[in-house]
Amino acid sequence: MSPTPPSLTVIDAGLQTTVQAAPRRGLRHLGVPYSGAADPLSLALANRLVGNDLAAPGLEVTLSGLRLRTHAACRVAVTGAECTVLVDGQPVALHEQLSLEAGSEVRMGGAETGVRSYLAVSGGLVVDEVLGSASTYLPAALGGYRGRALEAGDRLIIAPAPAGESPRQTPKRYRPEFRGRWSLRICPGAEFASLTQESRERLLAGRYTVGRRADRMGVALDGVVLNTDSTGVLDSRPVFPGTVQCPEGGQALLLGVDAQTTGGYPRVAEVIRADRQWIGQLRSGDRLRFLLRDRKTARRDYAAALDFWREWLPGIEALI
Repeated sequence: MSPTPPSLTVIDAGLQTTVQAAPRRGLRHLGVPYSGAADPLSLALANRLVGNDLAAPGLEVTLSGLRLRTHAACRVAVTGAECTVLVDGQPVALHEQLSLEAGSEVRMGGAETGVRSYLAVSGGLVVDEVLGSASTYLPAALGGYRGRALEAGDRLIIAPAPAGESPRQTPKRYRPEFRGRWSLRICPGAEFASLTQESRERLLAGRYTVGRRADRMGVALDGVVLNTDSTGVLDSRPVFPGTVQCPEGGQALLLGVDAQTTGGYPRVAEVIRADRQWIGQLRSGDRLRFLLRDRKTARRDYAAALDFWREWLPGIEALI
């Protein structure tokens, strides 16, 4: 009889916990969204601590907490949104490698700042790849654990852990902080010119509030109304994570990792690639402003971001 593989059991899955890994690239022309971790940088940081490939499948925990029990000794790490983490009732720190015994219970409290926390386990989780990724895409029930959010009683198989000692703490300079106030850099979108002059000024000078409609598909932005010289509805055109759309009502929509591949609203701006990972941590009530960049500067900013993160996260360009 073969030995039972190491695993974790979900005791309480919280509001929405999914398995996430690398995005699905190169398939948007077939109608397949990127999906993947909403904050891929935090997933990479968690995987780095336990010695995994940066894109190894881990758990994305949204807003409310998670309870797990281990069935084998393993190493875990929690990063992303600030939350309380308890191991067998004792508080432990984020951004540190934690060594657990079989039978340990991990409890993650609700997010205090930001939206999504990430838990990585040494070796990663064993789930089927669908269309080139192990990530869960909930709208189509693809990937992850049976294509759905986790539920109490689910048992997650752990892959063999990598050999060697992995780093134990994320250096402080590489620990993102989420304080509820954001500045995201943007380039003009394909229909930027359709904005009235007054709305162009509002787009850049205004202070937005993240609305109640906020999920992996995207977030609605309250507080600034934009007007275009169109009806607000166009023939369907390509959109991407980071696209800022302007529907007929004038309330801007910022698209996230699970965004559809096409849309019919004017695309007035695009969040630059160096900042897109922060979209996954935008929380209802957070304040947001946009900073305009030309495309040459956006490319330079992305290159600088990669140079910074590569020192701690070699290969991070595969995720951000």
